[in-house]
Amino acid sequence: MRIRNRLIYRIHDRQIISLASRYFRGRVIDIGCGTKPYAARLAPFVTEHVGVDHALCPHGLAAVDLVGTAYAVPAPSESFDCALCTSVLEHLEEPQQALRECLRLLRPGGVAIYSVPFLWHLHEEPRDFYRFTRHGLAYLFTRAGFEVVEIRALSGFFVTFFTLLGYYLYRFNSGPLRWLRLIDAASLILQLAAAALEHFTRDERYTWMYMVVARKPSCPGAQSEAAQPGAADPSAGAPFHGLGSCAE
Repeated sequence: MRIRNRLIYRIHDRQIISLASRYFRGRVIDIGCGTKPYAARLAPFVTEHVGVDHALCPHGLAAVDLVGTAYAVPAPSESFDCALCTSVLEHLEEPQQALRECLRLLRPGGVAIYSVPFLWHLHEEPRDFYRFTRHGLAYLFTRAGFEVVEIRALSGFFVTFFTLLGYYLYRFNSGPLRWLRLIDAASLILQLAAAALEHFTRDERYTWMYMVVARKPSCPGAQSEAAQPGAADPSAGAPFHGLGSCAE
């Protein structure tokens, strides 16, 4: 964790643990686990934490239990009670295919928690393909066969844009500005201001990230119905019409 992203990591990780404490149990599959940073904090809620990542994972394979991809996890169907996938979906060319693979891995009634960006800069290029609205997420998860339990915005305007401004300032972090740590100081001030301002006003249309809680239906019939075109949008209470675009 760097100074520039201290606030957003704190918000994100608190939400992960809060939701995991409510929904996680048994075996968890961590899709795109990297260094498995949540293992210790999820331990009170699960009996086994299995991490999967691809062979060229930039974080190395020391913490990886299964080598595979989000499209093909080398594990039997219905072998996990819950799933975690943080900031991965935007890096996949076919996010719905990855969601269907997660659905395959979960036992009926199993819950998945995903974090996905909305307003955020390009990163890990060139493998950065998508940004997702609340409605796009509801559509993707429902079409994949999930029941969407909730879609939670993690911030409003100030956290998003003050953090992005802090990131931008690091473009100038060299010479005296770096030696005197003036950009670090400015970034911290922006984050403190953002946290304070969002106590008074929080417009979630400007969130940097959403967190999705989705459940595999207990009834096979409910799963097939949820995957049909025109299934209800859990975020808006209205039916879907057409495919739309996550990039809009």
